[in-house]
Amino acid sequence: MQPLSLYNTLSRQKERFEPISAPHVGLYVCGPTVYNYVHLGNLRTFLTFDTLFRYLTFVGYKVRYVRNITDVGHLVGDGDEGEDKIGRMAKLEKLEPMEIVQRYTNNFHDVLLQFNLLPPSIEPTATGHMIEQIEAVKELIDKGLAYESNGSVYFDIEAYNRNGGQYGKLSGRILDDLLNETRELDGQSEKRNPLDFAIWKNAAPEHLMRWPSPWGMGFPGWHLECTCMSTKYLGTQFDIHGGGMDLKFPHHECEIAQGHGLNDHDPVRYWMHSNMLTVNGQKMSKSLGNSFLPSELVSGNHPLLDQGYSPMTVRFFMLQSHYRSTLDFSNEALKAAQKGYRRLINGLRLLKAMTFEADADVPIDPKHSEEIANYRQALYDALNDDLNTAVAIGHLFSLLKKINQLDTRQLTMGQLGEEAFDLLKNTFVQFIEDVLGLQEEPIGSPHRPTPAAMITGMLDLYREYKTQRLYDKVDQVRTYFKAQGLVIRDMKHRIDWAYEE
Repeated sequence: MQPLSLYNTLSRQKERFEPISAPHVGLYVCGPTVYNYVHLGNLRTFLTFDTLFRYLTFVGYKVRYVRNITDVGHLVGDGDEGEDKIGRMAKLEKLEPMEIVQRYTNNFHDVLLQFNLLPPSIEPTATGHMIEQIEAVKELIDKGLAYESNGSVYFDIEAYNRNGGQYGKLSGRILDDLLNETRELDGQSEKRNPLDFAIWKNAAPEHLMRWPSPWGMGFPGWHLECTCMSTKYLGTQFDIHGGGMDLKFPHHECEIAQGHGLNDHDPVRYWMHSNMLTVNGQKMSKSLGNSFLPSELVSGNHPLLDQGYSPMTVRFFMLQSHYRSTLDFSNEALKAAQKGYRRLINGLRLLKAMTFEADADVPIDPKHSEEIANYRQALYDALNDDLNTAVAIGHLFSLLKKINQLDTRQLTMGQLGEEAFDLLKNTFVQFIEDVLGLQEEPIGSPHRPTPAAMITGMLDLYREYKTQRLYDKVDQVRTYFKAQGLVIRDMKHRIDWAYEE
């Protein structure tokens, strides 16, 4: 088996994954700023690292997965000036900031549960780690890497670089170019250098979220929060830090500077970033009117959508694309994903219902066992190659052919043999459910699922009507199944149902 390799944004190449303290793995992912509903870009990022978490666990690593909640300090525009995003929403809605935080944290958890994302090992909040953040600011000042100005504290990038730091190494930005791009902003005069970033911000009296500190009433800088939470739970150097590509600069660049400044070494071994979303080839954005929430994607309640797409269809769609590639949403692509997802789940349902039946009169054909073992190996190889879920899904469809051959009796259990059958079943079920996180969805409406007993009863009626040659009734039952997104499979040896592909 080829070893697991991951693309490291820091080195700009795939690297063999070697944990600091195997079999333990520390994984930190930047969570949401909970001031609004979770959007599709967030969902793709968290799905990427859910899959990584699942796969690392599946192959035997003991993973501590930390994904934070940003509930203070993230300013409008992502810079050092302006209102806190949560405070601004609290003023608009005339609510307490923590009501905003709770509402959108609940939404975040609901959406991730709907799309079958596993919860992290730890989910810390920025407001719950104020002591650690104030102590980190003090330490950076003591080391000469930060300075106080008018009640705010800024990280000194030039001092950091003089002390062996390389600000810009993650994003590839060059300091001189960054300085040329930087325009004068309100409050910029507080800084020694326009690129210096806030690690503690002075809070005006009307600012809703503020805490006492040695520098006056204020709140932590957005970048510092992740540094303090990640190192508290994973140590001063840990294995993997993930997030969306939009966080690479300045957020993750600043995290590296802070971590190195505090501990004299880089905080993270492997930096991983998921790519952006487009819609019909255009960048997804509210201003273009082409962005939609996960709930709109599921309901179909958006002018750009022909229909709603189930959570597992969307999950399958996202997994069909490598996490570092741009993912383009279109009705055509989503409909194709719906068909592909249903084909796999039909196979999963068939296979789970099968039990091995020995046939002493039929000799085992070893080529089938060899093919299944090769596909299992190919699945590992695809995921070991920088989590290539797209290639892995292709191998699952190859295994699906064997399942369908068993179902139609083109291939017999005797030809396959018990060992090969068990390998087929374990491989298909494990990689679909445990690694890719795909699952069979309830029949009918998510809010009013059709009971399994009703489907079974209607299928019994179909058999009875067919035996009695009541073809009008037969057609009525078929119509009922179609309305549920199902088809009746009339085969020589049995009558069954399947999801309509």
